[in-house]
Amino acid sequence: MSLEPASSGIETIGPARFLNRELSWLDFNERVLALAEDESQPLLERAKFLAIFSTNLDEFFQVRVAGLKDQLAAGLPATARDGMSPLDQLRTIRQRVVEHLERLSKVFLTSVAPALADAGIRLSDWESLDDDDREYLVDVFDRRIFPVLTPLAVDPGHPFPHISDLSLNLAVIVHDTQLGERRFARVKVPQLLSRFVVMPDGERFVALEQVIAAHLGRLFPGMVTECHFPFRVTRNADLTLDEEEADDLVAAVEMELRRRRRGRAVRLEIDTNMSDEVRDLLLRELQLSPSDVFVVDGPIDLGGLWSVYELERPELKDEPWVPTTQPRLSFDDDTPVDVFAVLRENDVLVHHPYDSFATSVETFIKRAAADPDVLAIKQTLYRTSGDSPIVKSLIRAAERGKQVVVLVEVKARFDEQANITWAKALEDAGVHVVYGVLGLKTHSKTALVVRQEDDGVRRYAHIGTGNYNSKTARLYEDVGLLSANADLGADLTDLFNFLTGYSRQSTYRKLLVAPFGLRNRVLELIREQTALGPAGRIVLKMNGLDDQPVIDALYEASAAGVAVDLVLRSICCLRPGVPGLSETIRVRSIVGRYLEHSRIFSFGTGTARRWYIGSADLRGRNLDRRIEVVAPVEQPALQERLAEIVDANLADGTLAWTLDADGVWHRPAGGGSGAHEVLHDAAVRRARPRHD
Repeated sequence: MSLEPASSGIETIGPARFLNRELSWLDFNERVLALAEDESQPLLERAKFLAIFSTNLDEFFQVRVAGLKDQLAAGLPATARDGMSPLDQLRTIRQRVVEHLERLSKVFLTSVAPALADAGIRLSDWESLDDDDREYLVDVFDRRIFPVLTPLAVDPGHPFPHISDLSLNLAVIVHDTQLGERRFARVKVPQLLSRFVVMPDGERFVALEQVIAAHLGRLFPGMVTECHFPFRVTRNADLTLDEEEADDLVAAVEMELRRRRRGRAVRLEIDTNMSDEVRDLLLRELQLSPSDVFVVDGPIDLGGLWSVYELERPELKDEPWVPTTQPRLSFDDDTPVDVFAVLRENDVLVHHPYDSFATSVETFIKRAAADPDVLAIKQTLYRTSGDSPIVKSLIRAAERGKQVVVLVEVKARFDEQANITWAKALEDAGVHVVYGVLGLKTHSKTALVVRQEDDGVRRYAHIGTGNYNSKTARLYEDVGLLSANADLGADLTDLFNFLTGYSRQSTYRKLLVAPFGLRNRVLELIREQTALGPAGRIVLKMNGLDDQPVIDALYEASAAGVAVDLVLRSICCLRPGVPGLSETIRVRSIVGRYLEHSRIFSFGTGTARRWYIGSADLRGRNLDRRIEVVAPVEQPALQERLAEIVDANLADGTLAWTLDADGVWHRPAGGGSGAHEVLHDAAVRRARPRHD
């Protein structure tokens, strides 16, 4: 079937057909910023969204802007599918980011900070403190801050120091009155100390850089401090790993992590008071241009507001949600459930954070580790928490003599060092640790338990959309399938053999695996609906969509009259609602309390409707450069659960944003319950029988 657009009047590539990926991501972060601006949100939740917006933007510059700058420096002529060159994109990104930073400063300075003060949480500056407050901070400085500081001078004997990635610093001009000379010095604000110093009343905070600035005389005795200005540098933080040349992948990643700290600077953040003299000096030494400077009105790095959010002020936060346990997985008279017996009866679908991660996935691995009949456990780990119960269970399983194999993805961006640490701990415990397939990231979320039973060896599986991370499982929305299906178990056995050994396995019984056929199967499923015309139906929920073949196929489905709904958290390069191209495609994004992270695909209607869940977004990187696993959900009761999730997203009139044909996101005037509230209520109803 042809993938040419239905109308010859629509170009095959360019802005009329595709939205820019980087600008689409900025649209997503703008939706996060809008939550901080929303006065109906609890106050500390608004502060949290300011922190999320800021840390999101950091990563965007570290990776996406850095990549565009690399393309520009290399003289690559390639343009994005929407027709924008790297230079065009960088110019537009700057314009958009400047606008966003103005909104960020405004909402913090004129709304959130005053509201925090009214609630007794005051972000105080040094000048506003009384003598007792300053005496307290002098003591804090002497005991906790001063011993950590290292002032670095810049003069003929001291070259300009390296400014590490995302570090907050003070640029200081001192005057040596004896020599009659002015000198520049840099003081790094220690990253391991809290961004804000908490006053004894527990309700007032003073920015750490202000405490340091008030004591510069201690750092430069005998000198006159003329001026000081905070600044922050962002560097290229993407790994450039040549796996084919690496004899030891872990050692190669560790080497690249050391190089990352010295990556090329891509952004300089300064406040509104910095002098032209100091700004020009920093630009010259960091080899940046004026277009790389971003002026912040207010505190630099509002990611530090996470420390404010952690205050014990429940009345200023969302009402706590305690994840429920499905009746089939709940205890019976304080006796732990036999999870294997449950799965032999029927599969279980879990939906986090509504369903408890601890009493489902963690219990599945914990029971496997303790069960004397379990012979082996095999699992992939992409990101996990620092005190991971799952990792502890895997270690205990190995200590009990079980065959334990774990694929730790040491190339998971910004979690590389943590994953290397976990990998070494697992190896020390006797776990067989492997690091993936050459040239690919292993992004799949899979676990396999092999158990000896009366009728022979049986395999149990978990296939999910989210990481095996107990902390993010309380914040990220994800689904997972627990199953004793023989075909799924056999497929996972083949997959792990491919991941750990030598294999050219590319076909599976039920699983769809990237990069070996997932895209082709998704295209087939879309084309099946296209052939049905207006009777066809496609619903895709995921984090992002940018794969050109998939987008082209969806355009063709729309031209045939197929109703298409896309629920995308962040990036969308498809342009919906364009006459002759995408009239029947609707795109929406749910942004709210939980980070929408699940990938749920639906094709068809009624009893013929097919459902899939898995780790893959329909993006080029997922389909071509990662090991991804998508599994069918075939039992009707579980399909109803997925329909409940999708329907709640499509009916949301509170949290949802919709994308117009002109590429602009807006909130529809709908009202009603948000998806998170609806799904909370559904989880409570399901769990209620266990209390009766």
